[in-house]
Amino acid sequence: MKIKSELSKIIENALNSADIKADEIVISDATKPEFGDYQFNGIMKLAKILKQNPRQIATNVVEQVDLTGMISKVEVAGPGFINIWLDNRWLSVQTTAIVNDVRVGVEQVEKPKRVVVDYSGPNMAKQMHVGHLRSSIIGDTLATLLEFLGENVIRQNHIGDWGTQFGMLIAYLEEQNTDGNTQELKDLEQFYKDAKVRFDESEEFANKAREYVVKIQKGDTHCLTLWQSFINASLGHCEEVYKKLNVNLTREDVRAESFYNNQLSKVIETLKEKDISTTSNGAECVFLEGDETPTIVQKGDGGFLYATTDLAALNFRDKELKADRICYVVDARQAQHFKQVFTISKQAGMVAEEVVLEHIAFGTMMDKGGKPFKTRDGGTVKLVDLLDEAVVRATEAIKDRNIHSKEELASMAKAIGIGAVKYADLSISRESNYIFNWDKMLSFEGNTSLYMQYAYARIQSILRKYKAEVTGDILVEDEVEHRLALMLLKFEDTLTKASIEATPHTITSYLYDLVSVFMKFYELNPILRDDIDEVTKISRLQLATLTGNVIEKGLSILGIDVVEKI
Repeated sequence: MKIKSELSKIIENALNSADIKADEIVISDATKPEFGDYQFNGIMKLAKILKQNPRQIATNVVEQVDLTGMISKVEVAGPGFINIWLDNRWLSVQTTAIVNDVRVGVEQVEKPKRVVVDYSGPNMAKQMHVGHLRSSIIGDTLATLLEFLGENVIRQNHIGDWGTQFGMLIAYLEEQNTDGNTQELKDLEQFYKDAKVRFDESEEFANKAREYVVKIQKGDTHCLTLWQSFINASLGHCEEVYKKLNVNLTREDVRAESFYNNQLSKVIETLKEKDISTTSNGAECVFLEGDETPTIVQKGDGGFLYATTDLAALNFRDKELKADRICYVVDARQAQHFKQVFTISKQAGMVAEEVVLEHIAFGTMMDKGGKPFKTRDGGTVKLVDLLDEAVVRATEAIKDRNIHSKEELASMAKAIGIGAVKYADLSISRESNYIFNWDKMLSFEGNTSLYMQYAYARIQSILRKYKAEVTGDILVEDEVEHRLALMLLKFEDTLTKASIEATPHTITSYLYDLVSVFMKFYELNPILRDDIDEVTKISRLQLATLTGNVIEKGLSILGIDVVEKI
């Protein structure tokens, strides 16, 4: 239900009836219950244009508002604000209509766009570490959200699989196992360290590694076979992490650096033809207005850089994938890089002007001391180890609850542990740094995944106790039911806002507010008590059912599983 859109139409009709034209009508949530459910704050702007008293304009508009359906009351407040209350009967009808709707009232977009979401982006030379967490889960949430809303989403995992270090790695792989068997690559970190030791200690090995770099670039069959063996093993490690993390990336989504290798010369040719790049100290550079440092697209020795590959990728996504919107879910520290390549791609005609290019920037995960997350010895924390620890800690948190089997405990611990890690990250404004805190994220209180899962489990327990099929209408009768019904119907507006702004925390904030209202409803409005009449009981059960459905759908968009009991 697009509530704000419907209210905008009603206010527009009221303005027209009062002979007032407005370029834009923005409806906002009321800040306090006494100010209504929503507010229209555009009167002050209209008063300046019309040179009239804003309160008098607001009074004239209020007199024209249709009160026969969606709206029960409007009033003028302050110097010219219009407060709006929704009608309980309308809320009852709307919530009843979506109780059994698998989409919980969320419509799909009328005109789907093709949206490329570039995220995760691990380097194939090492195992995924905590530095890959935010890109992986923010990107996956955005992709899942856009898909749910009906957009045509193309996931892209731009992996680092090209460069000088791969000559060293495949030379060492050949030494270890000449048939290309990847059994030796179970520990990528150790494999990389061992190869680096050989490279530093043996001049003969180092020369061989450099030769292999050239051979890879020239398409040598033997070297490419070894290289592919290494990439396959590396991707296997990534897939293990994605499975644990409940991230929807597959091999089909991989579009590696090597894919664009044969397009890089064309990028340079285009920049030269368009007179965008110039040669400076032997390197090909693009000087952008306002930037002190040029963007280097080709080194003096003929080598290409990340900017060159990203320009090739942008051109491919525009010309071949036909994208309308391209989202790069990448660390905020890359802001300048993406600003440059976005500008160059538009100037060079590699990307059409109407295509939206977005850097979905995010901050850093920090330890309790406010420093980047590291192991005790200062090393990089492997992502798979972090996720395994989350499951262990979740097991400890719930082991004393009423759980009937080890299998059930294991399943619940996985849902709760992985959910806790993901939710803690997604609940923070993505551009902010945040402190990683196990105790906080595995708390049954506050804005945590476990609090949401607990609320869902409580609702399922209520429904099981009723021991009959729940059918009937929702009847919104008091203030707490009004607030709960309103929150449930705000779900679509919430998802739309999150998709436009690429802000997963918009969804987590909504879920926390929804569950908080439901807990108040559960406290004040008994559901199964013997003295409650059947009509009221059914209405409250239906409100609980719809709340559970919205919680489940919201968490699923975040890539988090619910549990039936805790």
